[in-house]
Amino acid sequence: MSGVGTTTLKLALLFVALALPFNAHAAKNILVFGDSLSAGYGLAIEKSWVNLLQQELQRTQSGFSVVNASISGETTTGGRQRIAKALKQHHPSIVIVELGANDGLRGAPIKDIEANLGYIIDQSQRFGAKVLLVGMKLPPNYGEPYITEFANVYPRVAKKHHILVLPFLLEGVAADQFQADNLHPVAATQQHIMLNVMQELKHLLH
Repeated sequence: MSGVGTTTLKLALLFVALALPFNAHAAKNILVFGDSLSAGYGLAIEKSWVNLLQQELQRTQSGFSVVNASISGETTTGGRQRIAKALKQHHPSIVIVELGANDGLRGAPIKDIEANLGYIIDQSQRFGAKVLLVGMKLPPNYGEPYITEFANVYPRVAKKHHILVLPFLLEGVAADQFQADNLHPVAATQQHIMLNVMQELKHLLH
């Protein structure tokens, strides 16, 4: 074999050796794509449910790493604008979509929330990622018709896109376990919230 051919072969093998670990690692990323409930608003970051999820996955030696791309105040519209960049940057194999609460609190049209969530899910699936959709519920002062329509968005979108759904992120969190704003759970609830997510996420960890 010529010197040039040997050099070319060595370079090719080096490229493969470098590329494989990177891709293998990247393929095990879980992207949490949410709002303040996932960003750890009002909490020490190590106490947030997302950080506790990373600890749980490390404890069980799942091989997955959690990337938190959540932003306090985020809406489904903002998520729609950010999802493509987040997918390219983090190369997730699983995306946890936790958005819509801020849209609901602002009284956004249900059809817009549904369309935006659908777009985010569709983009994630086109990228090759599995998706877990995490739902929310609104306070009673928003009126029964809107509250019901809002809650129904999550299972409807999940059924349409054939994905798993956790209907309510804060299921089982007591009314007195919230911060002063009555919107964000305290640190003591975060383990419970993480376990809520794990109940569905575990089906995708393979």
